[in-house]
Amino acid sequence: MEAQAQGLLETEPLQGRDEDAVASADYSSMLSEEEKEELKAELVQLEDEITTLRQVLSAKERHLVEIKQKLGMNLMNELKQNFSKSWHDMQTTTAYKKTHETLSHAGQKATAAFSNVGTAISKKFGDMRNSPTFKSFEERVETTVTSLKTKVGGMNPNGGSFEEVLSSTAHASAQNLSGGSRRTKEEELQC
Repeated sequence: MEAQAQGLLETEPLQGRDEDAVASADYSSMLSEEEKEELKAELVQLEDEITTLRQVLSAKERHLVEIKQKLGMNLMNELKQNFSKSWHDMQTTTAYKKTHETLSHAGQKATAAFSNVGTAISKKFGDMRNSPTFKSFEERVETTVTSLKTKVGGMNPNGGSFEEVLSSTAHASAQNLSGGSRRTKEEELQC
């Protein structure tokens, strides 16, 4: 008998199949007419209270919106504040701090590595510039430039500047287009 009593007094919550059994049970046949009327009255009262609570909640929400509008608070400001708060909360977590430290340390190492690479490249360029091959190339370029200046500048002892050559060429082209007398090739070269 004690086992039966214990089964009736279980404190465990109802399981899914137990809930289905309770929901499908028909208790109306076990209730008297007086009990049915009391339950119906209680049901109506609960539905009325729920309706009243919904109306009160709706009125309070409208009042809340009015107050926020008067204070200049809107949805965008609230979202910004929530985002800021969430961002701050996230930044204070241990995981964020450890990640930030790790990435910061990695960034410092990367910066140092890039600096070392830049220094090495600069040193290599310096070494290359001082090499005999580069010196020879540099001399050839200087000789070519000097030769071109002499040819372009004609008899001018300074060799003529690039700007002077450009100006004389533009002047000659302008005269040819304006119908001026045609120059010979020798005259064009001497300008």
